[in-house]
Amino acid sequence: MSKRITERYGAPSKNKKSSTADKVFVVCNTIFMIIFVVVTLYPVLNTLAISFNDGTDAVRGGIHLLPRKFSTKNYYTVLHKQSLMTGAIVSVLRTVIGTFSALFFNALLSFIISRKRFLFKSQLSFFWIVTMYVNGGLIPTFILFKNLHLTSSFWVYVIPGMIGAFNILVMRTYMNGLPDSLEESAQLDGAGYMTIFIKIISPLCKPVYATVALFVAVGHWNAWFDAMLYNRMDKEYTTLQYELMKLLASVTNQSAGGGSTESFKSGGTVTPTSVRAAATIVTMAPIVCLYPFLQRYFVTGLTIGGVKE
Repeated sequence: MSKRITERYGAPSKNKKSSTADKVFVVCNTIFMIIFVVVTLYPVLNTLAISFNDGTDAVRGGIHLLPRKFSTKNYYTVLHKQSLMTGAIVSVLRTVIGTFSALFFNALLSFIISRKRFLFKSQLSFFWIVTMYVNGGLIPTFILFKNLHLTSSFWVYVIPGMIGAFNILVMRTYMNGLPDSLEESAQLDGAGYMTIFIKIISPLCKPVYATVALFVAVGHWNAWFDAMLYNRMDKEYTTLQYELMKLLASVTNQSAGGGSTESFKSGGTVTPTSVRAAATIVTMAPIVCLYPFLQRYFVTGLTIGGVKE
């Protein structure tokens, strides 16, 4: 009996050796992860320290995790302008409206092309894939938006981003992995396609919805080029990122021109380095606060297509 157990499970010495190897692996893996976390967090904490440091003092360097000469002037410089508040409101609105609209339309189209009875799903998928690599160019796009009366309006931020080929393909892949019996049983109970989409498919697609929503929200929040291109002369449609970019450019030009690094009349000094750090913190703070609520869905959504049964 003991011989059979030994042949099946191995000798005790081998188990002990394997246990030692596991412990060594756990220790090495823990050390590696600690180093990885430090390397990942250090740039963020260093940027935060510089943002709360006096601008002139920050030019000397040597700031690591804590500010050497504490000052809030950088944030005052970034946040004191009325145009920044207008840009922040527009950025929040475009992020919320753009994310929900893109999520709805992308999910609806993904549901359509994931149905087996839909005749043109292969052709549409190929067409959308082509648009990921080929576009009309900047000038034709501008002319198109102008002819559609999208320029000098808020909707130029929302309507062009309602449909995204990559987002559709990701959602379609996830929906294809759902059992067909769910749809068939709902149809036997008299449910239509819209009911199936809203009450059956969508609740099961929360991971991929959260993943796509995070991608779209980050894209809307960080966008500034479209504001410069389509709404440059309309201050009521400016965005936070565009205003921060203009502020950073003005501080940089002032410093390069040999002028004083002191901006405005509130004491303390600012430099392009310190203003850039403060602008970076202001930019990423909302997304950092949002990410923990979507993390578990985000991790699940990233594994789409990783396992095939």
